[in-house]
Amino acid sequence: MSKFIVDCRGLACPQPVLKTQNALRTAEQSIIEIIVDNAVAKENVSIFLANAGENFSWQEKDGLYHFTVIRDKDSASIPKPEEKPTATINEAPVYLVTTNVFGQGAPDLGQTLMKSLMVTLVESDPVPKALLFLNSGVFLTCQGSPVLEQLKKLLQKGTTIISCGTCLDYYKLKEKLAVGRIGNMLEINQFLTSPGQTITIA
Repeated sequence: MSKFIVDCRGLACPQPVLKTQNALRTAEQSIIEIIVDNAVAKENVSIFLANAGENFSWQEKDGLYHFTVIRDKDSASIPKPEEKPTATINEAPVYLVTTNVFGQGAPDLGQTLMKSLMVTLVESDPVPKALLFLNSGVFLTCQGSPVLEQLKKLLQKGTTIISCGTCLDYYKLKEKLAVGRIGNMLEINQFLTSPGQTITIA
């Protein structure tokens, strides 16, 4: 069985995931070794491989993270893109939140408006399909956020809550994430380009 090495050292999100995706599409019956050099890329690749249904393991060696994926004829493969279905009228929207305040002007007013929005979303029917947090929006999913209670209720009701791993890392908030999970730009883009309405809070 052939072996493919996917060297992602020095690459920023979403490149490690994209290179991994391309390798899985190419190497149907191979051993694939993926090398990344930072914790954010390690988590993003782990999430991607798990979501893809791959059987994989990883180990840390000399400050690098080495993933091993073994694929044979019975392994799951990344499907080729298919034509997207038409969105239904009642399909839940996706919210892209790129700030921790709502609107321009006084920050305290913006915080109040953001909390009001989240309270409203909890009571909406249907609740949002997903809430995607980028840039300073990731402060809302971390310890000390004024909307944690509302976000946890949305999570319980079935809303997917994803915070950008690169953004958490930039603001040094990764260890303070309190609701939802870490995601990468590839996954976020899949939500943004899926059928249905996308609403941006900027």
